[in-house]
Amino acid sequence: MNRRSWLKLSAAFGAAMFAMSGAQAQDTIKIGEMNSYKNFAAFLEPYKKGWELAVEQVNASGGLLGKKLEIVSRDDNGNPGDAVRIAEELVTREKVSFLIGTFPSNVGLAVASFAKEKKVLFIAAEPLTDKIVWDQGNKYTFRLRASTYMQTAMLVPEAAKLKKKRWAIVYPNYEYGQSATAAFKQLIKAAQPDVEFVIEQAPPLGKIEAGAVADAIAAAKPDAIFSSLFGADLAKFVREGQTRDLFKGVEVFNLLAGEPEYLDPLKDESPVGWWVTGYPWYAITTPEHKAFAEAYQKRFNDYPRLGSIVGYATVQSAAAVIKKAGTLDTEKLVTAMKGLTHSTPLGNITYRPQDNQSTMGAYVGKIGLKDGKGVMTDWYYADGAKFLPSDADVAKMRPAE
Repeated sequence: MNRRSWLKLSAAFGAAMFAMSGAQAQDTIKIGEMNSYKNFAAFLEPYKKGWELAVEQVNASGGLLGKKLEIVSRDDNGNPGDAVRIAEELVTREKVSFLIGTFPSNVGLAVASFAKEKKVLFIAAEPLTDKIVWDQGNKYTFRLRASTYMQTAMLVPEAAKLKKKRWAIVYPNYEYGQSATAAFKQLIKAAQPDVEFVIEQAPPLGKIEAGAVADAIAAAKPDAIFSSLFGADLAKFVREGQTRDLFKGVEVFNLLAGEPEYLDPLKDESPVGWWVTGYPWYAITTPEHKAFAEAYQKRFNDYPRLGSIVGYATVQSAAAVIKKAGTLDTEKLVTAMKGLTHSTPLGNITYRPQDNQSTMGAYVGKIGLKDGKGVMTDWYYADGAKFLPSDADVAKMRPAE
């Protein structure tokens, strides 16, 4: 073969490959996903399995708009600056249709700001800060999980029943913990005006000096403790507090501590009697949850965590809005998100048009021990729709679009 013939063949081959890659791209809907996988592995490894299962099910049922669904996933390192850079890369280089994900509240807020600036739909999966849908809410950002305000509001009625006057508060000192603390103070004061906040401890996230924190709280002699600690910080606080008998005769309320990600590692050290929000996967018998749990266990040979639910439901939301909009046009997707209702393993949820917050609820109960492991007892499902502020209050908090 002479050089001219070889060049023609090479050019033809290159054109064919380009055409094939273009056709392949046209057959795929790409969604950009980012999360702090290395930083929060306990929650986000199950989360990733959850969204992988949902994608497999979507594609097995025929895909979306006649195309396969593809998630382009990146680790944002738990850093707002990195997250914005990655979001830009996903949108401009990877040509994703929209964005999903994030875990820490500060990262979620950074990506929400990016979504507003670039006019890109963003379904925030996990960041719990109230600001993402209220104070700093924007047209393009929607949030799946029940917020700090919502989950705190679910615990406050149980707290108010006890009529405890002297409260200690301990929280991780970043957006999530600050938001949870503000919500608790507001809601418990409204329910019980005579409460006193005798001490606050706000250790940096992941760097708690648990012994010193426990000593300081004990010295304040509270009747009750409200905590939004989670992960390793929670485990250290539980162990140091138990060593010092901090929790004897003191009622404790803790956001998230009933989630398997954070409860399971404590094993027989689980703090019996604490009121918590969480996920008693082993005892939920609704048809939608049973179908999800069976599929998850079959696929991964493991039981689901709350992260599994969040990852799965996030892709369910993404699929539902694409089906409803019938297009990948951003403005039509945003319009379709408002009032979007779809099923999840926890039941039906709706994204409220007034604030872009979903009505996904949470399980409320107490921690008990069974077979040397922590479990949730006396639990019930709190419907998120019942723990949200009024339309009038939302209008005061949320910037006009």
